Amino acid sequence: MSAPGLVATALRIARKDLAIEFRTRSAFLSALVLSLLAIVIFYFAWDPTAVGPAVLAPGVLWVTFTFSGLLGLHRSFGVEAEDGAMDALLVAPVPREAIFLGKALANLAFVLGVQAVSLPALALFYNLPVGSAAVPLAAVLVLAAVGLVAIGTLFAGVAANTRLAELLLPVLALPFFVPVVMPAAQATARLLAGRPLAETMDWLRVLIAFDLVFCWACMVVFPHTLDD
Repeated sequence: MSAPGLVATALRIARKDLAIEFRTRSAFLSALVLSLLAIVIFYFAWDPTAVGPAVLAPGVLWVTFTFSGLLGLHRSFGVEAEDGAMDALLVAPVPREAIFLGKALANLAFVLGVQAVSLPALALFYNLPVGSAAVPLAAVLVLAAVGLVAIGTLFAGVAANTRLAELLLPVLALPFFVPVVMPAAQATARLLAGRPLAETMDWLRVLIAFDLVFCWACMVVFPHTLDD
């Protein structure tokens, strides 16, 4: 029997990671609580007479998503660190790129789940008129999530075998998050301000370009990070 292909193996790994998270829900609930807590803290520290909600909300949104997403990215390899499950994956007759892709797909589902709950909470607290911009805003969130997950999955794999993985992952990943978060925040600010969609297209193109570069580069580099 031949070994499964890249996509089939990636889907199996993603399904396994999501099944583990579904049983425990520890990382998802932690990320969700952190995200909602950040939204509430920013809300009570906000002076609406000085800064409008459409000006403040994009910063709150992307700070919240960036740091809450790191919890799930660390979990993606942490679940296999204790019982040596990663060693079993490495000796299995599957492409190492499939390991990256499977982990990234599970992480993407994790981040999108946090976004799906946090965005309505943000709109509710700050009374944001999201309705007319819902579809393009959802596109921005998905595109940014793809870039963040690609980078985060790579560095989560790098940091997984270190004793300070929880500290090393943010140090490695956050500088590379900037090229993704910057155009996403700019596009979000224009959409929430009710500006024409044409004004966000340049930022969306930048975001798509970064996604393509980071996804390809991270998949190519990832197999080499697993070598001793």
